[in-house]
Amino acid sequence: MKTMKTKLSFLLSLVLLVSCNLKNTGKQDDTARDTTYTNPLLAEGGSDASALYHNGKYYYTHETESHIMLWETTDITDLTHAKSKKVWIPKDPMHSRHLWDPEIRLINGKWYIYFAADDGNTDNHQLYVIENDSPDPMEGEFQLRGPIVTNSGWNWGIHPATFEHKGDLYLLWSGWPSRRINTETQCIYIARMKDPWTLDSERVLISRPEYEWERQWVNPDGSRTAYPIYVNEAPQFFHSKDNKTLIVYYAASGCWSPFYCTGMLTADADSDLLNPASWKKSEVPVFQQEPKERVYGPGSFSFVPSPDSTEVYLLYHARSLPNSVTGEPESRNPRLQKIGWDANGMPELGKPVPVGVPLPKPSGTPIKK
Repeated sequence: MKTMKTKLSFLLSLVLLVSCNLKNTGKQDDTARDTTYTNPLLAEGGSDASALYHNGKYYYTHETESHIMLWETTDITDLTHAKSKKVWIPKDPMHSRHLWDPEIRLINGKWYIYFAADDGNTDNHQLYVIENDSPDPMEGEFQLRGPIVTNSGWNWGIHPATFEHKGDLYLLWSGWPSRRINTETQCIYIARMKDPWTLDSERVLISRPEYEWERQWVNPDGSRTAYPIYVNEAPQFFHSKDNKTLIVYYAASGCWSPFYCTGMLTADADSDLLNPASWKKSEVPVFQQEPKERVYGPGSFSFVPSPDSTEVYLLYHARSLPNSVTGEPESRNPRLQKIGWDANGMPELGKPVPVGVPLPKPSGTPIKK
């Protein structure tokens, strides 16, 4: 009898121990989910992502081709559960197709979303901007402020990005020096703006694809575009930690290839930004594929702070396949990782982090209850 009681007591203790361990494991799993995240942020796709942090909320958008979507969240790493809204559906056939690279900005108390669109022929891409004067961009209505005429020849343009410096508003974008015939060459341009939809200077070319790593258009498997396309696109403004050096990151080579990577232009903060000589180009890419980690074609930057403003995060897109597959769903998806600073106060981007690796959430991210 004593032996039987001893066995029962032992089994009961074992059950209680296992039960406690399972409960503790569950708590640990919940804690991990609350404090870490993994890339990609959206598995189903989302190229040319852009985000802005304002009054405790992130406003995020990415390319959706026929309309513009906006997401709102307090946790940039949890876009799956973010509030979303279709904020713009074009009605004019002239700009109703191929809505590329939307970028949200808050300028003088009003919300603007910049994007490129065409009439179905990508050779007719132009820059557009919509405006919303509601304090909350998820409320009110966005209205078309019109196309942005970037040059007298009404030339091609994509990937608009604005920034303010010393009281002036500037526009960056990717454009053609002249209309494409047999070869397409995309260059980075800058211009000063009179208002958020009108240029106040001539366009100034500050980068053209000249290095081999900027001119890749044939995939490793031999697939290619119908004609050579040399790419500088997706410019994004940033700066050194002390703001004495201005930076324009841009994407280079074909986005359909694993060679899509990021280049960098720098200028002294006191220089004339409309003088091409003010901008110095890095001779090597500063962010590129990691084939061993199955990360290909990383690029198209946006920078956001952590909720408590102690950290800076790089938002970009990449794919897990070497190149895009015709007819397959969009394989590029949004990813996020923290950046650092080197001894000179310049951004240290690091290398693209593999999919599925747990990363600490941005400092100050609210913990869900």
